Amino acid sequence: QVQLVESGGGLVQAGGSLRLSCAASGRTFSNYAMAWFRQAPGKEREFVGAITWSGGWTYYADSVKGRFTISRNNVKNTVYLQMNSLKPEDTAVYYCAADLTSTRTSTLRVVPDEYDYWGQGTQVTVSS
Repeated sequence: QVQLVESGGGLVQAGGSLRLSCAASGRTFSNYAMAWFRQAPGKEREFVGAITWSGGWTYYADSVKGRFTISRNNVKNTVYLQMNSLKPEDTAVYYCAADLTSTRTSTLRVVPDEYDYWGQGTQVTVSS
């Protein structure tokens, strides 16, 4: 079992920044890939970005590339999402997810169903 708890969401003006955190417990955090997804009201959950077990590789959705950065601290068992130049269309509930089938590989998945564990989500609202 893996438990994931997100934090850091809130209300920010367009052009501002936020940093989300996701603290993991349970299985050995440094073994598996992590990702961030988001879901806006009335829309499907969409991929934001992912990071390999070592942090050596990252992959982003085109909509956030150049603005968002994923990082991880395997000592603190935490993955981060630094969000800069925020836009109103970034408003959503943000979820972190763990992919235990990617243990110590460079595979990064973008489909929600391929992730094994999810956090409860944290709301990000960007005002115009």
